[in-house]
Amino acid sequence: MQPRLARLLQVTAVRKGHYPGIVPGVSSRLLEQVRRRTTIPNLTLVGKVVSPQDGFAKYLFRGERPDAFEAVRIPLLHRPEDPKYVVCVSSQVGCALACEFCATGRIGFRGNLAAWEIVDQVAKIQADSPHPVRGVVFMGMGEPMLNYANVIQAANILSESCGMAIAGKAITISTVGIVPGIRRFTAERHRFRLVISLISADPEVRRGLMPIENSYPTPQLMEAIREYHEATHRRVTLAWIMISGVNTRDEDAAQLAELTRGLPVKLDLIDVNDPTGRFQPPSSEELHRFRDALTARLGMPVDRRYSGGKDIHAACGMLAGRGDGFLDATDAS
Repeated sequence: MQPRLARLLQVTAVRKGHYPGIVPGVSSRLLEQVRRRTTIPNLTLVGKVVSPQDGFAKYLFRGERPDAFEAVRIPLLHRPEDPKYVVCVSSQVGCALACEFCATGRIGFRGNLAAWEIVDQVAKIQADSPHPVRGVVFMGMGEPMLNYANVIQAANILSESCGMAIAGKAITISTVGIVPGIRRFTAERHRFRLVISLISADPEVRRGLMPIENSYPTPQLMEAIREYHEATHRRVTLAWIMISGVNTRDEDAAQLAELTRGLPVKLDLIDVNDPTGRFQPPSSEELHRFRDALTARLGMPVDRRYSGGKDIHAACGMLAGRGDGFLDATDAS
């Protein structure tokens, strides 16, 4: 049996929930061999909750281990002629990196998700959705670069024409700055988008918020980012979780401009979401001042990214794999 053919058949089966009965150009004998030698893994949907405010939907799944994990369906319905969804998937159960502003980091690391567990998040959500899933972001629970092989395998399957057929440029892999992962991603020339969570251009501020700074300091991270740009000629996207009084000052804009001098970047501004109340997003006035400072000093695209589903704890940094607030799976429709 040809390994690639067997893989493609299994990918098709995972997407549809069953093996195809007839495949043009494939004998019934070969299909039967695939059925005997392989199985269709399946996530258990534990619960689902939909925000009445903005339509974001959060799903609670369980896979090979007892710990549950979450994925979020993001509605993009502003174009009536092309309604669609983006799915924010988890790559790990929990996270070992303990970023101060992230609920996932507070629960610690529980385990890596297998490639099929990542793919099936999208497949299950697509089956539950009235519109197509046209994009995937690896921004849920976990650090994708610490589960690199499974994440890339899942992304390849999601973009496979016989898989979920999602365009490679519509799949985004995010990292807080795992330098070896970024360099491997660069060397392998993947077509997926890369986003770096920078948060602060001041190493001391960043260290206080993100312990990863101790392992991969900002200068080393920026060297890897510049290597990525030189190899791909793509504008680098930096994610900036805005925390009032911490990283939204004029000096923060100045430090970022200096750090990225000569490097084409795009900055995504995202409000911090911290149910503990320790960190607060900037006020409207503070946000406008910061954006003005960025515009004046950076000279690069600056977007404010909407982080929805706050009321159901589905927004960026709020996923913690808890069962509270979910409908029972039997009612999750």
